Amino acid sequence: MKNIGLYFGTFNPIHVGHLIIANHMVENSDLDEIWMVVTPHNPFKKKSSLLDNVHRFALVDIATENYPKIKPSDIEFSLPQPNYTVHTLAYISEKYPDKKFSLIMGEDNLKSFHKWKNYETILDNHHIYVYPRISDGTIEVSLSKHPKIHKVAAPIVQISSTMIRNGIKNKKNMQALLSESVWKYIDEMNFYKK
Repeated sequence: MKNIGLYFGTFNPIHVGHLIIANHMVENSDLDEIWMVVTPHNPFKKKSSLLDNVHRFALVDIATENYPKIKPSDIEFSLPQPNYTVHTLAYISEKYPDKKFSLIMGEDNLKSFHKWKNYETILDNHHIYVYPRISDGTIEVSLSKHPKIHKVAAPIVQISSTMIRNGIKNKKNMQALLSESVWKYIDEMNFYKK
């Protein structure tokens, strides 16, 4: 049974940091594949800087085309909003009964994981792979030694999509932080320029 790591994000836009982490996780753990799950735009939140779902998915698709073990996923687009990870995991596990799904998250998210909706249910049914992030706060004692939580010594990447969007808006060259095909798409579509 294939072990699929689910890496959730708005990917607005997807950058080399996301790819470095996803590739490191799939090459240095028992995960067989990683699915980059593009989080849909929450209809109740007004966020003008967030590209449409279709464009963010297209960017993830072109960013991952040279990584056979990393795939884009729009599975959440068809689920009711606002959506919770526990619901997505239940849905995806039912849709693909021949696969085992694990969650990928940064250490910063693990620190607040005990506040997630039905986090115990997630841990009962899924493993979690954690990559290091520089952040404040501490990990709950019950989670720091949990048998289903696996820390992977991935590189710490201090790149953010916000930084890239702001750079593009301020006419800075952000090309080094994006894969070439993603940069071209953003540039041709004039994304993030206003």
